[in-house]
Amino acid sequence: MVVTGMSILLAMLILTLAGPFLIANDPVTVNMSERLLPPSWEYPLGTDQLGRCLFTRLVTGAETTLGISALIIVMVMLIGIPSGLLSGYIAGRVDALLMRIVDGMSVLPDFMLVIAISGFLGPNLQNMIIAIVLINWIGYARVVRSIVLSEREKEYVWAARVAGCSMWTILRRHLLPQIIPPVLVFAALDIGKTILVISGLSYLGLGAQPPSPEWGAMLNDGRTYFQTAPQLMIYPGVAIMLVVISLNLIGEGLRDILDVRGQ
Repeated sequence: MVVTGMSILLAMLILTLAGPFLIANDPVTVNMSERLLPPSWEYPLGTDQLGRCLFTRLVTGAETTLGISALIIVMVMLIGIPSGLLSGYIAGRVDALLMRIVDGMSVLPDFMLVIAISGFLGPNLQNMIIAIVLINWIGYARVVRSIVLSEREKEYVWAARVAGCSMWTILRRHLLPQIIPPVLVFAALDIGKTILVISGLSYLGLGAQPPSPEWGAMLNDGRTYFQTAPQLMIYPGVAIMLVVISLNLIGEGLRDILDVRGQ
């Protein structure tokens, strides 16, 4: 599964990087005289309702969607991992406080909370990123906390305490290496979900704003023309589907590999 997922993802990354050099069309320039053209050498996937090259917009949209999703994953890991480490190791009031925050934010579905926060802050990419990070760090904190709770009472941790290691040394040298593999698996699976959330918010008008060529925004732009020009929604929809499937395959494959090694 990892090989299949990596192959799909690598092919899309190569196309994303090489696309601008193959087709040098501007993704945002409007040309109404060339609207809704069929595929050609100049426009490999045709044009949209405003005469913009669909291929160029898809390639540029990949940079936006994948780049934002990667940034979000990094940010939530930087918040969730330290929070989970401290909560699981210190326990007591720190753990109780974190769990109350987590419980309070888990009352509603994640996507509903992200929509509410994005709508409150205002529809743009920066606010969308803030909204997703504010919600997504909880999952990472839970995963890390559960691992630390099971590891902190093991002999190697007690040996480190007896040897005089500080809490920060134990967290950094002994517990952090234990949580990295499962967190990487969780992140590989979560990035696909994050891409869907980003695309969904842009589709609802709460993420990327016109004329930004983001995949979700492209879906929103094309829905009016679905019956007359379905390719406007099919192309970005297929792109989202392929990336999410490839990332899920990578995550599932990594989980299987780690399970085998753990045995």
